[in-house]
Parts: sequence; structure tokens; C-alpha cells
Amino acid sequence: MIRVVVSGLGKMGREILSGISRQEDIEAVGVLEKFSREEILSLPDGSGRLIPCSTEPSLLERLVPDVVIDFSNHEWTSIITPVAVRAGVRPVIGTTGLTETFVEELERDCAAAKIGGVVSTNFALGAVLLTHLARTAAPFFDNVEIIELHHDQKVDAPSGTALTMAEAMLRAREGRSFDYPETTKQTIPGTRGGQHGGAGLHSIRLPGLVAHHEIIFGGLGQTLTLRHDSTSRESFLPGILLATREVMQRQDMVRGLDRLMGLA
Repeated sequence: MIRVVVSGLGKMGREILSGISRQEDIEAVGVLEKFSREEILSLPDGSGRLIPCSTEPSLLERLVPDVVIDFSNHEWTSIITPVAVRAGVRPVIGTTGLTETFVEELERDCAAAKIGGVVSTNFALGAVLLTHLARTAAPFFDNVEIIELHHDQKVDAPSGTALTMAEAMLRAREGRSFDYPETTKQTIPGTRGGQHGGAGLHSIRLPGLVAHHEIIFGGLGQTLTLRHDSTSRESFLPGILLATREVMQRQDMVRGLDRLMGLA
């Protein structure tokens, strides 16, 4: 049985708790939530089982679970992750907005402690496949635009997934930037959006959305459109469960699910 502490009790955290409660080989043993006023939490599986809920990262040292699954915010993640690694707890992180310095330090810490870990900007298997397909197409097109659409409570833009996709495509082009046609006149500033390595980036925030990414390649007389839609937060559970099981077999940290899916 893989013992898990869930970090973050927002909509995604509650979805994770619900998903874990349906697994035969994984169990939730505690919850970390920076703003929680609860000390005991009832699991959403109808069993009536109670688990501790704490605002203190020391919960990880007290429970010593096998894995901590963190979908919170970058500030909270930077606090709880070092505590987890020191206690030998394997991190599975879906928080976006993490700095490269933080991720590099976590890689070194996991390697030194010889424990597995996963940091991924998106745990939907379809989104990982979308990135893989875009990486395959990138060397054959010199123009591309990425449109990412998320719910109106997402605070960062562009999404971490959109940046991951842009960087993966640039690596596939061996450092060659895309061609980005500059607009000489913008009647409304910012209408054209941003760009990264010549890849156009556009962020949409609306209620009713969950997570959606569309990549449009353009060439002479043709376009190629790739799109993935997460219509509910359940879409992230298969990837989270895959990562939770895989980190038990590793002694290093992995960036992205593509390596775990054999796509890297």
C-alpha cells in the first residue's frame, strides 16, 4: 500500500483525495493545507475514515508517508517540498509557476536522497501526447501559435503547459526560433499576445473552462491544428496515479510525464 499525503485542499486537491480513495494500492493518510481550519478530515469515499489535516509541514515528518502529492501554489510548494525530501517522502508536484532554480535544487536533493520524484506542468495524458505530437511537427513548420484556455481563477499566464510545449518544440528545432510576424500597428495594445522563441502565445481566462491547449502550425498553403481539452479535473487523475506508482521505483526526479510514458 502506497501511503500518500495530499498537499492543497482546493478543487484539485479534493479531486485527488476522491480518486485515491478508489484505489486498492494507494491510500490517503493526511492532508496539508496552508489555510485549513480543520484538524481532522473525513475521506470522500463514504467510509467515514478520518485523516489528520494540518497547516504544518511537520505533518510529513510525523506521518512519513511514501508520497506527497502537491497541487497548491509555488510559495507553499517551496516550503513543504524540502521538508518532504529530508523525511524521505517522494514529491509528485503539479504546481505551476515554479522557478528553474527551485526545480534544479529539487533534482539534486532527490538524487542525493536517492528517492523518486515527478514535477510536471500537466498530468493529463492527452496533454502530454499533444506536446509529443507538437514536438514531432515543429521541425517542419516555421510558424506556430499556441492558444491556452483556462478557468478564470488561474492566476498565472501563460500556462506552464503552454511554455513547456513551446520549449519542447524549440528543442526539436535544435535551437532555431520560429518566425514571428510582427504587427506594425496594434489598435489595442497587447492584442497580438506574447511570444517565446518566435512561438506566439495567447491566454484566455473564462468561467466554465478547465484546461485547454491548441497549437496551430502554419506553412505555405496549409495549417496543422492540434488540440487537447480537459473538460473536468478527473482528466489529471490517471497521470497522477501513474506518477505516484512510478516514483516508488525510482531514485531520481523526473521532469514531465513523457519519460514515464516512454515518449521522451
